[in-house]
Amino acid sequence: MENATTIALSRLVAQQRAMDVTAGNIANAATPGYRTERMMFSDFLVRQHGTAAPGDSTLVYAQDRASYRDRQSGPLTHTANPLDLAIGGDGYFTLRTPTGPRLSRAGHFGLAPDGGVIDDSGNPLLDSAGQPIRTSPADSTLRVTADGVLASENGPIGTIGIVTPADPLQLKGEGGRLLNATATTTAKTADPKVTQGAIEGSSVLATVEMTRMMTELREFQFVTQFVQGEGDRQQNAIDKILRRG
Repeated sequence: MENATTIALSRLVAQQRAMDVTAGNIANAATPGYRTERMMFSDFLVRQHGTAAPGDSTLVYAQDRASYRDRQSGPLTHTANPLDLAIGGDGYFTLRTPTGPRLSRAGHFGLAPDGGVIDDSGNPLLDSAGQPIRTSPADSTLRVTADGVLASENGPIGTIGIVTPADPLQLKGEGGRLLNATATTTAKTADPKVTQGAIEGSSVLATVEMTRMMTELREFQFVTQFVQGEGDRQQNAIDKILRRG
C-alpha cells in the first residue's frame, strides 16, 4: 500500500477517536459534575532509508496522543437537598467504589439506611481520613460549611475528603461521573469552597459540541473519500498493467 494511503488512514483513525470523544461530551451534557473532554493530536515521524528525492526521507503520520478534561467548572443549580454539594474551583470528592477509591465532581448525595452518605450509585462518600462518613439517627439537621465540615445539631460529624490530583491530565474517566486518579492526590485543605444545597452541572455546551461533531464528521468523510480515491487509482493502474501484459 502506498504511503499516501497509510498516512491518510492514520488520520482516519485519529478522527474516529475525536468523534467518539465529542459524542461522549454530547451524551454527558446533562451529567452533574462532568467536564468537557478534549483530544491532543501530534505528528508521528517515520524516517525512510534509501530515498533519493528531497523531502521524501520522513513520513508524517497523525497520532492520537492523549485526551484531557477541561478545567472549567459547570454552572450551579441550587436545590433544597442539604446533601447536594458543589466544590468551587479545583477539587474532587472521594468515593469508595467496588473497584477502589474514585474521584467525582457530581455532588448529589443522600443517606443510606445505615446513616452513611452515598452517591446515586450507592458509593460511600469518604472523609479526610479516607473513611466513609456516617450520620446517626439523632442527626436530623445537617449542615456543611465552606471548608467541608459536615455537622448536625449534635455537633461535628466529619470533614468531607476533598482532594486534588498531582497531575490532572492523568485522570481517566469511568462513565460520566467517576474519575480514576492514576497519579497521587493530595487533600485540598485551603479553601475548598463547598456550597451546600447546590449541584454543579456539566460544563458541556451542547450547541458547541454539536457544531464540533459536524465539523469532525465532514473531515472524516473527506479523508474517507481520499482513501477510496487512492484505492481506485491503484486498481486502475493494476488493470492497465495487466491488460498490457
